[in-house]
Amino acid sequence: MSLARTRIAVRLIAVAALAAVTAGCFQPMYAERTDGKPGLREKLMGVEIPPVEKNNASREARIQVEIRNALAFKLYGNATGMPPTHRLVLRFNTSRSSLMLDPATALPSSENVGIDAQYNLIDLATNKSVMTGTTFSRVSYDVPGQLQRFARARAFRDAEDRAANEIAENIQTRLASYFYAGT
Repeated sequence: MSLARTRIAVRLIAVAALAAVTAGCFQPMYAERTDGKPGLREKLMGVEIPPVEKNNASREARIQVEIRNALAFKLYGNATGMPPTHRLVLRFNTSRSSLMLDPATALPSSENVGIDAQYNLIDLATNKSVMTGTTFSRVSYDVPGQLQRFARARAFRDAEDRAANEIAENIQTRLASYFYAGT
């Protein structure tokens, strides 16, 4: 019994020693820096998000505004952006597909909204691309019968908004990773 307790004690001491050695290595991503360099929040606030070229008053123009607003809120929070150091060029395509059909009416009872986005981060000092990537979102929604056309339209719009928010979240996470790790 004493040998087993000794082994447990040695393991606990080893874990405590390892924790003490690595304790100074941890730094929260969004913490303010004390070394005078800009923190992640300040770097994200320097990203300019120009509008995506879509036809005015189109469904895709509304989605573009939704993505841009969600991304701006995720990058800047309640503040406004700082003088830009980078520009984020965004392109996207949307899709809509029926998932399930009602066997009695042959009308869709569940549909899917999709957004496929490509983004390019450009350093304004050198005017060169420093990061590119793609992301996508697929959101399903239920279609309430044919008599409820306004509910169907609202469900479709809510699905587009959820997909746009997911696209913004994916891009913000990738930008944070780039600015924090440099890759």
